[in-house]
Amino acid sequence: MGGPPAPQGFRPVTLRTHDLPAAEQVAAWRGWFDSVFDLEQPEPEGDGFLAESLAWPLAGMGISQVTAPRLRVMRTRQLVRRNPVDHWSLTLGGAETRLLTPRGPVRIPPGVPFIVTLGQELVSERAADTRLQLYLSRDRLEALAGPLDAACDMPLQGMLGQLLADYMHLLAQHIPQLEPEEAARLPDAIAAMVAACMQPNPDRLAQAEGQIEATRLARVRRAIRGHLGSARLSPQLLCRLAGTSRSQLYRLLENEGGVARYIQKLRLEASHAALSDGRDGRSIAQVAEACGFHDPSAFSRAFRREFGATPSEVRAAAMAGRALRPLALGGPSPALRDWLRAF
Repeated sequence: MGGPPAPQGFRPVTLRTHDLPAAEQVAAWRGWFDSVFDLEQPEPEGDGFLAESLAWPLAGMGISQVTAPRLRVMRTRQLVRRNPVDHWSLTLGGAETRLLTPRGPVRIPPGVPFIVTLGQELVSERAADTRLQLYLSRDRLEALAGPLDAACDMPLQGMLGQLLADYMHLLAQHIPQLEPEEAARLPDAIAAMVAACMQPNPDRLAQAEGQIEATRLARVRRAIRGHLGSARLSPQLLCRLAGTSRSQLYRLLENEGGVARYIQKLRLEASHAALSDGRDGRSIAQVAEACGFHDPSAFSRAFRREFGATPSEVRAAAMAGRALRPLALGGPSPALRDWLRAF
């Protein structure tokens, strides 16, 4: 019921302003972005600035997840000269992004990825959100310089753009659990995926097939989790929700035991997580129904086969305080300029 301890994982460089006095929060956030971006906060500084940045460095690239209030970010001509890093930033925002670049103004819808280059002037304004950023050095992706520069300052829409967005979500979900040796292999996979999406051809699509399949599976998993309690959850509905064909869906889940088995597995995992949470006051029957199990006896049998314990035993362990708690991420925070130069 407890299971092995969670792995330490690949720890990010972290900055959180939450534990600082309100009057110091904006200054701390500006310190992280010093010489890369200037920041303008719309609200008065005395109101504080609750924000968090998690940044994972890789060979020739880096992954960043930033949660922050509404603000305006500028990379001025002076900053380009002062700190001439010219990486590309592939960004996926949770709110609309308004860009002002040498090409003119553009609005990027939420959930649509876009690319900018730090080698030019830039103004970016957005509402409070959580956004993912994939920083790519020119040395690491030199062969893609033409397509990446051509795609700058515009929304990456269409199927390949959506595939990139799903892939970025997948990276953010799994990178905290990576061991260092796994993280060392990640840049090649990311480079192959970016190449396949930015300049697709049969060879590049074949090289990125593993990442593409993992991204499709993550999309299917997200669709199932969003409809766990629905009695209408079927392969036909799942194909529509995940934007995939029936044959592709069955091939994708072949190694997972098939579509029905995979749906049941996710439903069981969700019910186990709920019953392991001592704060969840729902009855076992309510948890089962919310996860798509409408026959209590069938739920109990399937649960025991999957986890080697009954639902009531898992609930009792949680109430006794034996449920696992996630490890907190942490670490010292230098500055964004140093993190970018390390690629």
